[in-house]
Amino acid sequence: MPQEIFDSVPPVGVNLDRPSVARVYDYILGGTANWAIDRQFGDQVLTKVPLVKDIALANRLFLNRTVRYLTRQGVRQFLDIGAGVPTAGNTHQLADELAMEEGRTPDARVVYVDNEPVAVAHAEALLDQEGDDRRHAVIEADLRAPDELWRKALDTELLDTSEPIAMLIIAVLHVQQPDHTGREVGPDAVARLRAFLPGGSYVAISHATDDGVPPDIAPGLADIKKLYDSSSSKVIWRKHEEIEALLGDYEVVEPGWCWTSEWHPEESGSNAPAITFPAPNYAIVWAGVGKKPLSSTDSISSGRLESTE
Repeated sequence: MPQEIFDSVPPVGVNLDRPSVARVYDYILGGTANWAIDRQFGDQVLTKVPLVKDIALANRLFLNRTVRYLTRQGVRQFLDIGAGVPTAGNTHQLADELAMEEGRTPDARVVYVDNEPVAVAHAEALLDQEGDDRRHAVIEADLRAPDELWRKALDTELLDTSEPIAMLIIAVLHVQQPDHTGREVGPDAVARLRAFLPGGSYVAISHATDDGVPPDIAPGLADIKKLYDSSSSKVIWRKHEEIEALLGDYEVVEPGWCWTSEWHPEESGSNAPAITFPAPNYAIVWAGVGKKPLSSTDSISSGRLESTE
């Protein structure tokens, strides 16, 4: 969609008083689903840490590699939470491309989730153009309301809770998830959603951190946090152990937790852009994938909703 349309006619529900995390991320990745307020903010972020563009691309490649890897493991259904504004290399595109590379008929089912109206509208438009309504859907839902999110996902009738599901939470949880009282509920929401997943399912997480990053980039990360906290959505740079705890008792897939650029680089695909960091920790995003054991302690039978009261 032409950029000038976004500058003149924002969709209903779009707040242009503050930069949107999803739209700023889209701008940094080179997308067009953003407004002047998002681009101005994005330029401030890039001034603080010019490497942010490569950091965002490396995170996007982690998503790509994860989808390709899990598709090879036999996963055929994905729940992509906080999917953001669609850009090249979406989850359904990647799964379908790999199927065709392997000589199979594309069969992956994907449910995209976001609470940003622009992201949802663009996902709907993309799926209308190139999706398959028998296998692809988008819902507007909020991670902070996990039961409602799960219910809406099941209502699409695309997810079979008798089979493994891959839940993708990519670059979402470093944005604070406050409830109506202001309490951060991101980890609790993830735990609740983990519990709904059937045994053999996967959860993929990537999360920005200031833990273990190079000394020359740490001040810029602190400045970026101040920018987001004061002008957009508040962010939180968790430590490695806090991020790793988000997988609960899931079995961490090899090579374990690592920087995004280190996770299964062989799955990048032939068309992936080449990104070279001075050292892996310049990626600043800690990433991992876990597999739910059949005997997981946070299990809810057959993905059914149960009262939390």
